[in-house]
Amino acid sequence: MSVYVLALLIGIVAGLRAMTAPAAVSWAARLGWLPLQGTPLAFFGFVATPYIFTILAAIELITDQLPETPSRKVPLQFGARIVLGALSGAAISGAHGGLAGGSIVGVLGAVVGAVGAVIGTLGGAKARASMAAMFGRDAPAALIEDVVAIVGAALIVVSLHGF
Repeated sequence: MSVYVLALLIGIVAGLRAMTAPAAVSWAARLGWLPLQGTPLAFFGFVATPYIFTILAAIELITDQLPETPSRKVPLQFGARIVLGALSGAAISGAHGGLAGGSIVGVLGAVVGAVGAVIGTLGGAKARASMAAMFGRDAPAALIEDVVAIVGAALIVVSLHGF
């Protein structure tokens, strides 16, 4: 599978759950599946990074269930998803095409990851609203979205293991 497809998919995950994408990418980097050493994104593989992103992802999963949580489409939430999708996409594509010296591979991966985040944000909001209407409440739809984001992120990074 192309690194750009994986970058797009991790961006979609970021659109669904902003912190799940960088958590998955940082675990892949830490486990050595994503060679980021010596690149500007090497911080993804630092000892503490996967744990920090995992805690943030868990907090996001919990707060997403609260009624006072703002929409993912408000500027701050939307912007964060785009940035995290771009970083995650750049890490995936750039690690396999070289990030040294601002490689075009990493830049293209960032763009593709950002596009994926937009798709995931808008598409995820629409899908969740449709499911919530079908269920008559939001909680089951939110849980399905959580599962899709987590399983999707896991499958993406596991596919990097032999890449």
